[in-house]
Amino acid sequence: MANPFKNKVALITGGTGSFGKAVVAPLFARGVKEIRIFSRDELKQETMRIEYHDTRLKFFIGDVRSRESLDQAMDGVDFVFHAAALKQVPSCDFFPMQAVYTNIMGSHNVIESAVSHGASKVICLSTDKAVYPINAMGMSKAMMEKVAQANARSGKPGRTVIACVRYGNVMYSRGSVIPLFVDQILANKPITVTEPGMTRFLLPLPEAIDLVIYAFEHARQGEIFIRKAPACTVGDLVTALKRLFNSRVPVKVIGIRHGEKIYETLATREELRQGKDLGDYFRISMDMRDLNYAKYFTEGDRLEEATEDYTSHNTQRLKVNEVVSLLRALPEVRSAYRTRKG
Repeated sequence: MANPFKNKVALITGGTGSFGKAVVAPLFARGVKEIRIFSRDELKQETMRIEYHDTRLKFFIGDVRSRESLDQAMDGVDFVFHAAALKQVPSCDFFPMQAVYTNIMGSHNVIESAVSHGASKVICLSTDKAVYPINAMGMSKAMMEKVAQANARSGKPGRTVIACVRYGNVMYSRGSVIPLFVDQILANKPITVTEPGMTRFLLPLPEAIDLVIYAFEHARQGEIFIRKAPACTVGDLVTALKRLFNSRVPVKVIGIRHGEKIYETLATREELRQGKDLGDYFRISMDMRDLNYAKYFTEGDRLEEATEDYTSHNTQRLKVNEVVSLLRALPEVRSAYRTRKG
């Protein structure tokens, strides 16, 4: 099988974020000849340029809200990983139109630009919060998925393949609770917990990268690929971190924040009905029905329903010692531990 990455040009929107920085080495290892980092933060681009010091990395200042800036970066690109987004739940709830402009309209711009420039594939990064969304961030990412599938549905054979990936919380990514808890432990301050009984998926960043690469290699029009992941309660996560750092700081329960859920869902029962279990992944096919609704009143769907959604409540639940082992494998946690010991 031919290497789909060899001598290709990749564009990563939001490329200075956790995903963009982590995917650079795997892409170069697979033979990509050039990676274009597209983002609006010039300081982060300069920091990344200095850190990697690789002429195969090209940097483009721009915003997904601006089609013109995307078109400048997209010329000559073979495939796109679309990671640019507003991701903070409270800020999106307070400024929902900003989430609309970036996560929905910006995603439309990325897809339209990629199609017009003849890119072979666009992989859009989504989140568990897009499933049964209760906050503006999740709603905007759910709409991003719909925008991607609408463009995929109208695409002609042989044109740009548009697909999505969906995964839960990436451990130690920007804005996640683990770095917050670690900072509080290192500062000997109380750990602020919204609700100890909440469950959250736990996914190391390399596994998120594996999902995106897998989707790139296997995706067909409009599909959504979902990475299975274990979960734990927030209370057990705090216990694991305190044990790992040998800390006795108190825990302060502050209550649920704006737009938070008790548990997250990665796939609905309806999606699983038209999905395929691939072992480590679920592959969800696009709904290919058209606007001719009348026939569905007389032609029912007799497929047996999946028994339940795939959630952080019913996935594999990690025990505290298992969470400790998972945390210990994170480079950022090891670095913080060395800082504390020093």
